[in-house]
Amino acid sequence: MAVVYKADLQPSKLDLVNAWLPGRPWFAGPAGVPVDRIAACRFDDPAGEVGVEAILVRAGDGPIYHTPLTYRGAPLAGAEAYLLGTSEHSVLGTRWIYDALGDPVYAAVLTAAIVSGGGEAEEYIEHEDGRQERREPSMTVRGSGIPGTVAARITVVRDVVDGDPARVITDGAELHVVRVVGTPAEGATLTATWPGATPAVLASL
Repeated sequence: MAVVYKADLQPSKLDLVNAWLPGRPWFAGPAGVPVDRIAACRFDDPAGEVGVEAILVRAGDGPIYHTPLTYRGAPLAGAEAYLLGTSEHSVLGTRWIYDALGDPVYAAVLTAAIVSGGGEAEEYIEHEDGRQERREPSMTVRGSGIPGTVAARITVVRDVVDGDPARVITDGAELHVVRVVGTPAEGATLTATWPGATPAVLASL
């Protein structure tokens, strides 16, 4: 279960993605056009400490980009290269927002979803009075694996080879994460579905 607070975030996630995206080697433009969020969903962190979100964005009439993020309450040691920036959350305080490919929690939950045929987390909005309300995600994901399969344990991201797909090399698995939606992928996969679009692979291993 992923709890999302009814809160203000300054700067917003899209503000940070807008500043970060044009510097990526796989960004194909259009330059200078703010991105819009197309669809998104959350993953469960079993420890309940890290927010993990798969986000699809688009600048103008350009391609759709896959920009997964993680949200932390403290800096992730050794992950400075993956930090998009910090943001002030009106409920949780300062949040460190990372390109998820450099975060071992993302690698672990993504691997688990792929090998076990898992999917997105249930999302709940928490209001100021503490009341929680179920929210349907704008995107669903499904791994191609077999339910009950146990994923390799992942605790460290050793390297990220940027590109499309990007290679995420960890102590337990190597993942390939699609950056421009529509890029072919092989092997066991995670496929996303959202309204008005053909299902697309977001990652593989």
